[in-house]
Amino acid sequence: MSGASGLSAGGAWKAYALLTATTMCWGMNAVLGKLAVGHVSPMVLVTARWAGVVILLALFLSRDLRRDWPVLKRHLPFLGAMGAIGFTCFNTLFYIAAHSTTAINIGILQGSIPIFVLMGAYLAYRDRITPLQLLGVLITALGVVTVTTGGSWERVRSLAVNDGDFLMLLACALYAAYAVGLRRRPNVPPLSLFAVMAVAAFLASLPFLATEAWLGRSQLPDIQGGIVIVLVTLFPSFLAQITFIQGVDILGPGRAGVFANLVPIFASILAVFVLDEAFAIFQAAALVLVLSGIWMSERYKRRIPRVGSAPPSSG
Repeated sequence: MSGASGLSAGGAWKAYALLTATTMCWGMNAVLGKLAVGHVSPMVLVTARWAGVVILLALFLSRDLRRDWPVLKRHLPFLGAMGAIGFTCFNTLFYIAAHSTTAINIGILQGSIPIFVLMGAYLAYRDRITPLQLLGVLITALGVVTVTTGGSWERVRSLAVNDGDFLMLLACALYAAYAVGLRRRPNVPPLSLFAVMAVAAFLASLPFLATEAWLGRSQLPDIQGGIVIVLVTLFPSFLAQITFIQGVDILGPGRAGVFANLVPIFASILAVFVLDEAFAIFQAAALVLVLSGIWMSERYKRRIPRVGSAPPSSG
């Protein structure tokens, strides 16, 4: 890995560009989720997304998979569960949430994932949480409450939360469980790991797709829906993983992980310019709180050993 102290200025700027492009792709996913509403149903989108990723990975990664298969096959149940939780379930709730909340809210709430990971690591592995990390958790939680209640004190008192915001929070909690679980991942290259989990995500989506059809809620894509599927497959699902892994190889997982804080910012900017969503004062306040809490938690986190590169992030 190249994240050593001898990293050249050119190498650093290359990593910054790769990781900025990565987080822009992940932020784009919130906008694409909104653009899908009324043009393709959530489970058709999820299944098509992972089918497309599997095809792309088969075209470009078959040799690497054959090389790593002896290790991967020993961990198939674990990797299958991780793919189902982190990719299928997360994406399902993500795209359903888009039907009843804004892309701005989706992006901001994604910023809560690092905090869920921090709490999950404590519950699963008893990782120590410093007082300043705890303060960061509380600040981020205040930002989440601000988003989910629309900044309304009356909604805080009545505990009224938008359905889409609640589903998005649940999605973030599931993704955090996936991220915490991946501490036990096998020591293989990240793209090979991602390929197996992508296959698992596609297979796990099929029962949900069948249920959606049985309930009469399936919608095959029209032209706009088809474009959304292609964009979701190429950018948040495929290219973002490659640029993220390349950025991690240059900077190391610790420094690269900080760039995830850009996801809520890009999601908000794209939602305003692409969807013409209004950026309210309460959302600006929530964004500041969420990012401040994440920064504090990351700045004062306890260093823990990692196996290989960082796992693929959300999007």
